[in-house]
Amino acid sequence: MKLGTVRLAAALWVLGLVSMAGCTPSSSKAPGAGQSSGAATKRIQNVGSDTMIELAQAWSEAYSKLHSDVSVEVSGGGSGVGISGLIGGTVELANSSRELSAKESGEAKAKTGKDPIQRTVGYDALAVYVHKDNPLDEISLEQLKQIYADGGAITSWSQLGIKHPGCTNDKIIVVSRQNNSGTYEYFREHVLGKGVDFRLGTIDMSGSKDVVALVGKTACAIGYSGMGYKTDAVKFLKVKGSDGKGILPSIGAVHDKTYPISRPLYMYTLGEPQGHLKVYIDWVTSDVGQAELERIGYVPLTAAERSKNAPAVTQ
Repeated sequence: MKLGTVRLAAALWVLGLVSMAGCTPSSSKAPGAGQSSGAATKRIQNVGSDTMIELAQAWSEAYSKLHSDVSVEVSGGGSGVGISGLIGGTVELANSSRELSAKESGEAKAKTGKDPIQRTVGYDALAVYVHKDNPLDEISLEQLKQIYADGGAITSWSQLGIKHPGCTNDKIIVVSRQNNSGTYEYFREHVLGKGVDFRLGTIDMSGSKDVVALVGKTACAIGYSGMGYKTDAVKFLKVKGSDGKGILPSIGAVHDKTYPISRPLYMYTLGEPQGHLKVYIDWVTSDVGQAELERIGYVPLTAAERSKNAPAVTQ
């Protein structure tokens, strides 16, 4: 082959590599997270709560349409995963459905030199789910404890005063979350009580959606998960608090504190957020971001909270 031909072939080969590189995404995201249509030059790694994963992805996708230069890269794994990443300084924005403990805050300060900063970004009603054909309509906190707690006395549907036609052996199949979940921790503290463990034999699911999916195809099952994960295969139970009145999870019942198992949802940063990270969190707590949260099935901040906690966001 002549020298000129060799040089031409080499040039074409290099051009081909450049062209292929231009077709390769500059970054990868968790499945479902919104990709910016433009070339993102600023990235936010957002990790944590499985309860918040669909919400975080929806926020990411909506935000990328307004700010093509920012890529919010979302992944789950549970509140514990996000908090561990924050403590280690490898995650700049952690989603959590529980508060950091004093020990965790101290570890973050010791390892990174910065205090974790908490921002409430919405609320979630922790719904109690049963199969849509289950005749039970309401349950008390004490009954939930007796179903889920170690040594609890309730193991069959007939003990709750019903005959369940879809559950021939009458046994309650107890569906829970894995222990790295903020939802698991919240349920244990607020339903079972401090120092009380879950019973052995629960079916522990890795995600909120997984709990609801299993209950929807298991007639004998009961489970707890965020109210935003409801499908046609399941139904909510009214939950009776100390006043004995059964309440369904709803935005109004969370805001007026009549639904007994609801909780704030948090985002954590190391130190006060700055630059594009601050702009993103401000957008999340703005009217626009909160409308997206409500669309997904969560409970938005009240108007007073939005006015107090978030600066004006025009987009």
